[in-house]
Amino acid sequence: MMICGMNSVGKMYGGSWVFQGLSAEVKSGERIGLVGVNGCGKTTLLKSIAGVEQVDEGTISIQKGARIGYLAQVPERGEELTVYEVLQRPFRSLLQIEEGIQEVTAEMGRLGDGDPDQLERLMGKYERLQHRFEEDGGYQIEAQVAQVANGLGLTPLLEQTYHRLSGGEKTKVGLATVLLSRPQLLLLDEPTNHLDLHAIEWLEGYIAQFTGAVVIVSHDRYFLDRTVTQIWDMEDGELITYRGNYSTFVKAKEEFLYNQFAAYVEQEKKIKKMKETIKRLKEWANRANPPNAGMHRRAKSMEKALERMVKLNRPVRDRKKMGLAFGKEERSGKEVFILDEVGKQFGERTLFYDVNLRVQFQERIALVGENGAGKSTLLKMILGEVGPDVGEVRVGSRVKMGYLSQLGLEGYDHETVLSAFRDQVPVDEGKARQLLAQFLFHGYAVFRRVKELSGGERMRLRLAQLMHQEVNTLVLDEPTNHLDIDSREVLEEALTEFPGTIFAISHDRYFINKLFAKVYWLEEGTCTRFEGNYDDAKQKRAE
Repeated sequence: MMICGMNSVGKMYGGSWVFQGLSAEVKSGERIGLVGVNGCGKTTLLKSIAGVEQVDEGTISIQKGARIGYLAQVPERGEELTVYEVLQRPFRSLLQIEEGIQEVTAEMGRLGDGDPDQLERLMGKYERLQHRFEEDGGYQIEAQVAQVANGLGLTPLLEQTYHRLSGGEKTKVGLATVLLSRPQLLLLDEPTNHLDLHAIEWLEGYIAQFTGAVVIVSHDRYFLDRTVTQIWDMEDGELITYRGNYSTFVKAKEEFLYNQFAAYVEQEKKIKKMKETIKRLKEWANRANPPNAGMHRRAKSMEKALERMVKLNRPVRDRKKMGLAFGKEERSGKEVFILDEVGKQFGERTLFYDVNLRVQFQERIALVGENGAGKSTLLKMILGEVGPDVGEVRVGSRVKMGYLSQLGLEGYDHETVLSAFRDQVPVDEGKARQLLAQFLFHGYAVFRRVKELSGGERMRLRLAQLMHQEVNTLVLDEPTNHLDIDSREVLEEALTEFPGTIFAISHDRYFINKLFAKVYWLEEGTCTRFEGNYDDAKQKRAE
């Protein structure tokens, strides 16, 4: 059954089409991944389906009575509600019925053995409300809230005031609220942002059992592989549908582009041959005495056929991507850094204890664990920003660290992209603009203020700074956050070529599987080492 249909949909911003002529449909039970580079219109399309924005041409039709759950639908900041009260909002109609039951019960209590007719009327109303409350799942409200809150790691926050939460915590509450609204069409825009591995895997299981339709915008390739059965590829304002998960789509698109390019080359050959034939026919016709009218007609007929031919556009096989290449620096000593029986405590809470971690030259090590386990604190110890309460942290000889943080660029908000870059990389303006262009900052973009940049743009600028500094050890804190899939792949290629040591915190399982041969898992105060990538570590941990 079709839940949503799009017919020749178009959306315009600033006089230019973001997308145009898009037609697709979403059927019940389908799980669709919407992919494409940042800025191609994915979020705009999602908002248009949700009814948050209106399209400029075409129509979007939604099945009558279908509930849409859209991730951006969260309470206003000013509301003085606890997180638990926010999570109850999707059940407002049921809670009103419950209030009605309580009012009727109180009224019957006040009536006592009074008017029998009035008592009978109240009893009938009570039974009707009670039946409706039970039929609509009123007795499962607490269980449903507890299940979703526990899955997304919100249980410790339930009594906190919503507007005091961090941005990431609010996003998690928003996601929980959407899931609890029991929609027929679920629209998720980057749902794994701010989620730790436990919450991401819980969400994967939830989507797998979800009976409605789902459209997901995500750059998390591992998540897409485990959740979707169809990919919508948004490129150059067009939408192409591929069956299968993300990995299947990558292979199918590669084959599609290969075939498209082969067809384009074949057509170019045909056009060239037709043009040569037309030219020869005209020359032969004009050489004849008198001029040959038949040859002129044949040439004219071929010219008309050429005009009627639907010309294929040259497929773009290699999109403009970041040009990442790390500079080379003298190697560090064999031991890069060592944590020896390290422990850290905040107040009454022990964050971790007896952590032993050794990183040697050219090793690639990923640190994983749930939010709040102490990963960032452990990383700050390595950087020398935080000291351990017990144990010792040692950095080896000739270690030159480059640090890529989640926040990054602190103190640069009022600087331009150009001045922020040159503050870290001492080159003249011309050279700086040339280097920034490799990170997709072209023309006037270099004069934008850092505070105006999106998360992905800030990450690109920080990468530009980092890659032109002389480092032999990279310390990365969620390096793929806010990057689109193309940029993630370029980063992975550059890191593959990096000759030094890499230590990274990441929730990006695809990224870890591709680059890392050793995983440290921080949980319940202890840090366990596993040989192999994320999948290997997960399997060994389960065993």
